[in-house]
Amino acid sequence: MNSLSEQIRQLCKEKNAIIMAHYYQRPEIQDVADFVGDSLALAQVAAKTNADIIVMCGVHFMAETAKILCPDKKVLIPEPAAGCSLADSCKAEDLAAWKAEHPDHLVVSYVNTSAAVKALTDVVVTSSNALKIVKQLPTDKPILFGPDQNLGGYINSMTGRKMDLWNGGCHVHARFSVEAILSLKQQYPDTKVLAHPECKAIVLQNADVIGSTQALLNYAKTHPEQKRFIVATESGILHEMQKSCPDVEFIPVPPEMTERIGMCCAQPVANQCGCNECEYMRMNTLQKLYNCLRDEINEIFVAEAVAKDAIKPIQRMLEMS
Repeated sequence: MNSLSEQIRQLCKEKNAIIMAHYYQRPEIQDVADFVGDSLALAQVAAKTNADIIVMCGVHFMAETAKILCPDKKVLIPEPAAGCSLADSCKAEDLAAWKAEHPDHLVVSYVNTSAAVKALTDVVVTSSNALKIVKQLPTDKPILFGPDQNLGGYINSMTGRKMDLWNGGCHVHARFSVEAILSLKQQYPDTKVLAHPECKAIVLQNADVIGSTQALLNYAKTHPEQKRFIVATESGILHEMQKSCPDVEFIPVPPEMTERIGMCCAQPVANQCGCNECEYMRMNTLQKLYNCLRDEINEIFVAEAVAKDAIKPIQRMLEMS
């Protein structure tokens, strides 16, 4: 009998389906996917694919974005309950009220938002392109940035802008232990710290390299002289980092609370580990992926009126990237 992964690949062939997976997915899902990437890359690939079916192995907003970009394709998600703390922190009605209080401001929204929020946005950004896009916006135009205040604060510090920031944050990146980073740096003094800009400012201040998931991966790949990295982002990326750089040691920065949530890519000690995981990303499993593709269930729909407005800031992002 063929393995579950082989059956999934056969279904893809029969149905002209493409499996897209974020770097924070379980290793076995990354390995069976046609394409693995960060939010920007997933959007770019979705916009160009000739597949009839897109299975988005990520969280709900990623599947929505794919559907907005590909309205004529069937977009599926293995686990429809896989949400996002950032997207949940910013409701469309609350953003609309914020906009009404600042009618002269541009609205820049992180991709980690619902389709309804994107529909109220002037330009969408990801962690890969946020700095580049904000630098292209008129300096005399005030900006509302949301929902990640850590990413927004980082952009403000790099550009000198004073964007108004939404009070939201990624529950994974917000809980990295600064004490653990300092301890690891003391233990490995010549090791560089790689950190995602969704991390708290104090974490970024102790990082050597700050960038999106893709940027951190690229840095590791292009610096073969480095044989060890300390990594402060969701631990799912360690799988691809290790595949790309098999001779390099990647040390995940633990969360402030090291209680084990779910699957772990590091060695557990009792019920604790050094990984900081997104439990929403881990809700997708290989079995759910198989069931979803076999039965074509958990299809994503976006209301036509919402999609019509939401596509504009997404396209603007792709153009400005």
